[in-house]
Amino acid sequence: MIRTPLRPLATIMKAREQGENPDAIEKENIRRRHEEMRDKARLRAEGRLLVLGVAFLAAFSVIGVRMGTLASSEAAEPRASASGARILAQRADIVDRQGRILATNLETFSLYAQPQHMIDKEGVAERLVEIFPDLNKQRLIKDFTGKRKFLWVRKKLSPEQKQLVHDIGDPGLLFGPREMRLYPNGKLAAHVLGGAGFGREGVNAAEVIGVAGVEKTFDEALRDPANGGKALTLSLDLTVQTATERVLYGGMKLLNAKGAAAVLMDVHTGELLSLVSLPDFDPNDRPRPLTEGDAGDSPLFNRAVQGVYELGSTYKIFAAAQAMELGLVNANTVIDTKGPMKVGGHRIGEFQNKNYGKLSVTDIIVKSSNRGTGRMALDIGPKRQQEFLKTLGLFEPTPVEIVEASGGKPLLPAKWTDLSAVTVSYGHGMSSTPVHLAAAYAALANGGTMVKPTILKRETPQNGPRVISARVAAESVNMLRKVVTEGTASFGEVPGYHVAGKTGTADKPKPTGGYYDDKVINTFASIFPAHDPKYVLIVTLDEPVETSGDKPRRTAGWTAVPVAAEIIERVAPLLGLRPQVEPVALTGITLASN
Repeated sequence: MIRTPLRPLATIMKAREQGENPDAIEKENIRRRHEEMRDKARLRAEGRLLVLGVAFLAAFSVIGVRMGTLASSEAAEPRASASGARILAQRADIVDRQGRILATNLETFSLYAQPQHMIDKEGVAERLVEIFPDLNKQRLIKDFTGKRKFLWVRKKLSPEQKQLVHDIGDPGLLFGPREMRLYPNGKLAAHVLGGAGFGREGVNAAEVIGVAGVEKTFDEALRDPANGGKALTLSLDLTVQTATERVLYGGMKLLNAKGAAAVLMDVHTGELLSLVSLPDFDPNDRPRPLTEGDAGDSPLFNRAVQGVYELGSTYKIFAAAQAMELGLVNANTVIDTKGPMKVGGHRIGEFQNKNYGKLSVTDIIVKSSNRGTGRMALDIGPKRQQEFLKTLGLFEPTPVEIVEASGGKPLLPAKWTDLSAVTVSYGHGMSSTPVHLAAAYAALANGGTMVKPTILKRETPQNGPRVISARVAAESVNMLRKVVTEGTASFGEVPGYHVAGKTGTADKPKPTGGYYDDKVINTFASIFPAHDPKYVLIVTLDEPVETSGDKPRRTAGWTAVPVAAEIIERVAPLLGLRPQVEPVALTGITLASN
């Protein structure tokens, strides 16, 4: 900056020439400089005041807008911010084959406490116990008066409960928004869906994770944001599942059974249209697993995919089908079933010590002869029998996409001897699940190709590997049809739907070895309609007994068969099947002209 001198030499010399006082020039220059400095200071101060005024105006404007926003919005509880990474709570829906909701999400609230902010800790504890009777008042008081800074009171609240807690009005009680898993149909398809629970939790969200069933099997896919919330579509049909559950529950109670299972399967696609296990539970309030006793006594136990049972005479058709496939017999081959018959030092008997004599292969199935299937099994041989049953999927857990299915591994003989081959041919000494049996019967019903059971919706047939020829498969279904029209499953006929099937009554094994005299596992494996098979239905009852007569009756023909027939009568129309007259050859008709 250039400063003007206070005593300029030229001005001083000129003033002396004119006789003026040079000091006056210096004073005048000082005055002018001070005036300039004062003017600059005034401008600077005015600028600062202007900036400060604008800043105050902006601050008061923001405060005013915020106060207006708060005044016009609903009051909300203060929320503590969650530390760490944000919890992703959204989970995709699960729907049936028609797109109807089986599992979805519900927005709700959790309740937590910050005791250091509470005003009346004992009063709050007392009020909370009134709202939630399962809470312990003394425990709450201990937690509220202790050193804890934070504690969960309730993980899920209904809107009514939230309002009641809100009315307490204590600042130490806070609400956290979250999502919970909701099963709007209650117990329906509980064992398929399984259930969900909370994983990582914060006050603003909770991680919803699958704990059983398809919820656990497809947990990652249901939580994956990359799927865009796309629903998981199951093969189940909600209306068919409802009808099956209701009929099976009624049959279980009427027949005094301990438990029951039903599997309805499409023989071409392998889709499970209905899968029921009783007793069941509500996945919205999933019970705790049993810590002692038999796991099969728990309502969480899935009898359809976990229950490994000897399925009795339902296996007999496999021996007949394999013998026909190998060319050892045909449907009309006569086999002597007279006793005595001993294999490996053990006597092979018939139900109620009957002696059928000579029977065709068809009649062996119709009358359910143990000796008849046993003699076919001996001709087949243990090695070939094992190979055939393995191709039917009876040696490994079923691949159905329910996490519990991996625990349903079939029980096989320790050594597969001639005696094992005979007993396995009529369903003893080997155990499998109802879903295993459904898949094996589907191979007979669809023309001889193996299908894998699935809980996911499919649009096309599986076209799996061939296990028997189409001819043998058709002859096997014809035999099963005669079991209903002429044999042990006469109560299984449903007019218009032409049921084929096989009964199975197996003595229930004791945990300590041996078998009970008065406890059985009853099964009816059915195919319908027999002239154009589309579906397989397996019904299994645990310890049923029919008591309408003079003596208690425990065979499958009196228990599982009528229950299966009622299910077929209910669900066949729901599946789009129209009742038809069974095609038969027209005989004894004479055409007369006009």
